[in-house]
Amino acid sequence: MSSNVKSFSVGYNPINKNNSFTSGDYLTGQTTLELANDCNINSLCVKLKGKAEVRWTENHGKTVVTYYNKEKFFSIKQFIIQEGQGNNIVGQGCHVYPFTFQIPAQDLPSSFKGSWGKIVYTLEANLSRSMRVDSKAKAKFTLIHKGNLNSDPFLMTPQHSTTDKKMKLFTSGTVGMDVNIVRTGFHQGEGIKVVASIQNKSSRDIKPKYCLYKKCSYFAKGKRRVETKDILKEVGDAIPSSAGQTVTRTITVPPTTCVSISSCNIIKVEYRLRVYLDVKYASDPEIKFPIVILPALQGPDGEHLPAYPSYGFEAFANSDMPGGTGFLQNPTASGPSAPPLPYGTYGMYPSLTDFHGKS
Repeated sequence: MSSNVKSFSVGYNPINKNNSFTSGDYLTGQTTLELANDCNINSLCVKLKGKAEVRWTENHGKTVVTYYNKEKFFSIKQFIIQEGQGNNIVGQGCHVYPFTFQIPAQDLPSSFKGSWGKIVYTLEANLSRSMRVDSKAKAKFTLIHKGNLNSDPFLMTPQHSTTDKKMKLFTSGTVGMDVNIVRTGFHQGEGIKVVASIQNKSSRDIKPKYCLYKKCSYFAKGKRRVETKDILKEVGDAIPSSAGQTVTRTITVPPTTCVSISSCNIIKVEYRLRVYLDVKYASDPEIKFPIVILPALQGPDGEHLPAYPSYGFEAFANSDMPGGTGFLQNPTASGPSAPPLPYGTYGMYPSLTDFHGKS
């Protein structure tokens, strides 16, 4: 930054206590320019951008291959000072230029950062002057996907599965379980009620165990990179040999859990709830349920509301995240880009059961 420009920055005004936005919200902010002397400005503009990027490297013999991909959700430009519109002399001192954008009302994925990819939303200000390198300023903001249990019938679908296993080696007999969960979608901080009817007809005690884990997939050049991470693990009481019990347990989704991401072509975030029986000296019989994590319910000021147990949650299924507030102006801005293409466009998107290792 040249000596004539003492400072140049861009910022935005929060609309709720969580300092987050969602699609369709209005975002207001300001660009601040401080000059040591009068200055001739070619142009001053602000961009609102949303994009995803993935990058990783692989060794193929002696060759290192970089896999990179990006997806632009939208880019909206607004000129504060436009080139060719008269004498753009800005005087010495501090100047504050307000602006307003509306985040496109499309199916946007939440902000995300993983090992090999990220989804970011930014404000970028650019100051252009003759015979000078452009001055740039950037501010990131958090966007949360707008979603509730009514947004997709799949989210309200109950899930049920059974498994049976004949014991071998040091354990004889059979074990089996019949497991139900009330639906597929759950909000951050909400309890997942798991009801398991377990039959232990083996010669050993067995324990029911529960694991909620996350699976992130990154796509580039027709390939996929995957990482998995356990979110939480819990262990139930032992069920004695030659006994049957119905066990109910509530698995609470941590409030800080990243929401599921499905509306991005190059990054996907999925969850599974794994219910399994810990059997010594034998492979564990297990059942896996796909789980969709939705944003926490929010009050009018954007503050998170308490989570409700799954068996009483349906009463709140009509709740939705509120839109943002802000003063409305009529800036000159270019329109947003077209919505992202569906997964099927790439022809490489995996099904929910197409996992290597964990599914």
